[in-house]
Amino acid sequence: MVKFHELKIGDYVQVNSNGQSWQGEVIDFNHDEKEIGVYNGVQKFFFKGEDLDPVPVNDESLLKMNFTRHPNEDGTVKYMKGAFRMQIPKAGDFSHFEIWYRDEKRHILHPIPMHELQNHYHAMTKVHLSAEAI
Repeated sequence: MVKFHELKIGDYVQVNSNGQSWQGEVIDFNHDEKEIGVYNGVQKFFFKGEDLDPVPVNDESLLKMNFTRHPNEDGTVKYMKGAFRMQIPKAGDFSHFEIWYRDEKRHILHPIPMHELQNHYHAMTKVHLSAEAI
């Protein structure tokens, strides 16, 4: 379940509806009904928060977002998109990590979903994190 107030336009979520599961992008909100408009690539559908799950931040999701992966000699792994950087302690370990953009650095001390990473990215870069290549 994803909480209504955690999402912003452009965030990615996992939709579970009528036995089907797919990823989509948040494109609208119905504040009266607390529904989230999600675009599936063809059209917009509205869902309650209980029909949505967060997209995990992992190697697969970062590569889909057009990050470049660079394994370091010390076992850490750095993910890069433009001037934005993310470093995890070892391959596959997203339990805690550092993100930085220019002179701003943040330590993330617990696993976070993709929409939270998108919100950090936006706060730091003033650009929305999407799957588009830079």
